[in-house]
Amino acid sequence: MRSTLLSRRDLEFLLYEWLRVQELTALPRFEEHSRETFDGFLELCEDLATQYFAPHNKLADASEPSFDGERVTLIPEVKAAVEAFTKADLIGAAMDTAIGGMQLPATVEAAGFGYFQAANVGTTGYLFLTVGNANLLAAHGTPEQIDRFVRPMVQGRFTGTMCLSEPQAGSSLADIVTRAEPREDGTYRLFGSKMWISGGDHELTENIVHLVLAKIPGGPAGTKGISLFVVPKYLVGEDGSLGSRNDVVLAGLNHKMGYRGTTNTVLNFGEGKHTPDGAPGAVGYLVGEPHRGLSYMFHMMNEARLGVGLGATALGYTGYLKSLDYARQRHQGRAITAKDPATPQIPIIEHADVKRMLLAQKSYVEGALALLLYCNRLVDLARTDPERAREHTLLLEILTGVAKSWPAQWCLEANSLAIQVHGGYGYTREYDVEQHYRDNRLNPIHEGTHGIQGLDLLGRKVIQHEGASLRLLTEQLTGTVRRAAETGGAAAEFGAQLETSWQRLLAVTAAMFADPAAALAQATVYLEAFGHHVLAWIWLEQLLAAAGRDGDFYDGKRAAARYFFTYELPRTGPQLDLLAAGDRTTLQMRDTWF
Repeated sequence: MRSTLLSRRDLEFLLYEWLRVQELTALPRFEEHSRETFDGFLELCEDLATQYFAPHNKLADASEPSFDGERVTLIPEVKAAVEAFTKADLIGAAMDTAIGGMQLPATVEAAGFGYFQAANVGTTGYLFLTVGNANLLAAHGTPEQIDRFVRPMVQGRFTGTMCLSEPQAGSSLADIVTRAEPREDGTYRLFGSKMWISGGDHELTENIVHLVLAKIPGGPAGTKGISLFVVPKYLVGEDGSLGSRNDVVLAGLNHKMGYRGTTNTVLNFGEGKHTPDGAPGAVGYLVGEPHRGLSYMFHMMNEARLGVGLGATALGYTGYLKSLDYARQRHQGRAITAKDPATPQIPIIEHADVKRMLLAQKSYVEGALALLLYCNRLVDLARTDPERAREHTLLLEILTGVAKSWPAQWCLEANSLAIQVHGGYGYTREYDVEQHYRDNRLNPIHEGTHGIQGLDLLGRKVIQHEGASLRLLTEQLTGTVRRAAETGGAAAEFGAQLETSWQRLLAVTAAMFADPAAALAQATVYLEAFGHHVLAWIWLEQLLAAAGRDGDFYDGKRAAARYFFTYELPRTGPQLDLLAAGDRTTLQMRDTWF
C-alpha cells in the first residue's frame, strides 16, 4: 500500500537521480555505506514512523500534556515511539561513529527523518531537539561534556532542548537577563526564566540536557555578552550516574494551536525550589569561551532552521498525499459536457480546479523537499570537501533562511489547499488535514519569523563577504540555465524565463540599498520574491533530471515544473515592482493612525 506520509518514489528520484548521493560513498567519511544501506535506513524510518508515530498523532493532539504542579503527564504512546526511535540508534544517524553514530550523510538522514515529521511532528519534536543539542555539543563541547551529555543523548537515555527566549525579550536576544554567576569550582549558577522551551520537561528519558543562553555579570552589553551553558535537569557524576535534582523548575505549560504533543514550557532557573550541593542557583557548565554563546547556539539554530523547513515540508507533503487520495475516491459532480443528470458522478480529481489545487500542492511540497535535501547535501560537502568547504558553506548560508521560511509559508498553503480539496470534510477533526494545517501554522514563527529571516537575508546574507554568497548562488543558477538551454524545449523556455527574472532581482537588490531603511522595511517581500526564484531554480534542476525519461512519474514532474513557471514565478513581477519603487508606506505609518 502506498504511503501517505511521503513519496518513496520521489525521495529516490531526488536522492539518486538528481543529487546522486550514492556517489558520496566514495568519500572516506561515508565509505562504510552504500545505496543498500541508504535504502535500508529509509525503509526503517518509514516502517517505524508508520507503526509507532502515525497511529497516535491525533490522540496526542487531543490529549495534550498536563502538569499537576509536580509532574508532566503524556499519553504512553509518546514514550513508546521515542523508545522505538532511540532503540534503532537513529539519534546518531548522521553523527560520528566515534560517539556512537552511524555516520550517514545528512542528506539521507533528512530524507528519513521527514517520515517521522510527516507522521507525528509533535512526538518527533523531542527527538529533533535532542539531535540538534547533541550536534552542537559534539562540535563545541569539551571531551568531558561529550562523555557526560552527548553519548547519553545518542543512546536515547537523555533528551535535549534549546533555551533562548525569555518572557520580556522574545526574539530580541540582546535583551535577555538570565545571569550566570561563576563559582570557584569552574561551574556557574544560573538565575532567570526561559519561555517557549519545547521539550522542557517530561519523564520520557532519565534526564534532560538544557542548552541555555545567559550573561556572565561584567560581560559586554547586548548579544556580545551572551554565553552558552549546559544545564541538566539532574546533575551527572563523573562516572555518568545521575546525581541530585538541579534547580530547573517547570513554571507552567504553554498551549499552542499545533504541536500539541510536544511539551512547551516556561522554565525557571535558580528559583530555589532545589538547592544542588546545598547552594542556590541552577548548576551550569560553560560551553566554549565566555561571551561567544550566540555563535555556538547558531550551530543548533541553523540546523534547526533546516529542520523546521523539513518539518513544514513533511506536513505539507502528507496533506497533499491525503488530499490526492481523497480526490481519487470522492465522486461528486459531472463533466461540464455531461448534460444528462442521470450520468454517473465523477471523481473530483477530474475537475480542472481540483487539479489546479493538487498541482499547486505538488509544486510546493516536491519543490520544498528538493530544496531541503539540496541544503543537506551542502552540509555533507562542506564536511567532506575541505578545498571547497567555504564555497559550500557560503551557499548554504544564503539558502538556509529560504529553506526555513519558504516551506513554512507555501507548504502551509499546501495544507490549506488540502483542506479545500476535502471540502466540508476538510475542516472536521475526523480527517487529518485540519491538524496538519494547525501544526504547520507554527512553523512560520519557529526558529525566526518571516520578518527575521527577511532581515537576515537582505541585511546580511546577500551582502556578506562583499556579496560572495549571492555570487555563488547566481553561478549555480546560471549554470542550470545554461544546461537547460542545451537541453532545449520546455527546459530552455523556463530557463530563459528564470534568467530574465533573476537578473532583474539582482538589479533591484543593488538599487534597494540606496535607501536602506526603505529596503529593510520591505525585507519580507524581498524574502518571498527571492524564495520563489530559488524554488524556480530547484524545479528547473528537477526538470533537467527528468529529461529523456518516460512514465507517469516523470510526466508528473514536468507538469509540476510547468505549473510553477506558469503560475508561481510570475507572482514575483509585482513584488519586484514594489521593491524597485522604494515604497515607504509602512515607514511613514504612525501608530496613532491605526
